[in-house]
Amino acid sequence: MPSVSQVTADPALESRLFWDRYKTSIIAVGAIIVLAGLGYIGYLLYTARSAAKATALLASAQTAQDYQQVIDRYPASEPAASAYLLLAAEQRAERKYTEANVTLHKFVDQFPKHPLITTAWMGMAANLESLGKTDEALSTYQRLAAEYPQSFNAPLALLAEVPILKAKNQFEQARKICETVMSQYRDNVVASLAVQELMALPKPEAPPAPAQAQEPIPMERPAETAAPSPAASASPLK
Repeated sequence: MPSVSQVTADPALESRLFWDRYKTSIIAVGAIIVLAGLGYIGYLLYTARSAAKATALLASAQTAQDYQQVIDRYPASEPAASAYLLLAAEQRAERKYTEANVTLHKFVDQFPKHPLITTAWMGMAANLESLGKTDEALSTYQRLAAEYPQSFNAPLALLAEVPILKAKNQFEQARKICETVMSQYRDNVVASLAVQELMALPKPEAPPAPAQAQEPIPMERPAETAAPSPAASASPLK
């Protein structure tokens, strides 16, 4: 008579026993996996369909209201990101600089990792300049260049600082900015613009020459007076 160990060592029998014991759980897990797969496929199809509709809607957009419609209907889509930038450009063209910056800030908040994030910051700085807020514009350009030094907008942001610094008569700082662009972005076309800006700056004033030490003028010796004679100095006897 086979022992218990011999019976349970049969792989077919073990599989049958395992199935009988856990078939309900296995079926349930399998159903969940199938449903999850179907749900994911459905999500992909929905996303693709939404992206296609958003792209078509953006392609037909021509006005600020059209761009806003893309944003409202498909807020997290790539076409919505483009719609934000196009809407801001439309608002700037209408000289609605404050509204344009509100739009660009929404773009930055919604798409912080977007490849055109520095374009949004450049737009905000330019709008601040147009509003006469040159200090805020300068700070924005500086922040962009510092936080995104490898972006294609970094040298443009540096160069945009130069006119502001010139208006403040900060010519030495403007000179340093031009030299930074020329050294760090020498292979960029912006480097040639930096050379032109540098040549247009006033020449730095030469430091005053040190005053030559003058030799002391010798003092004239006082003329010697003759000593009075004893006879003249003696008083007459009385």
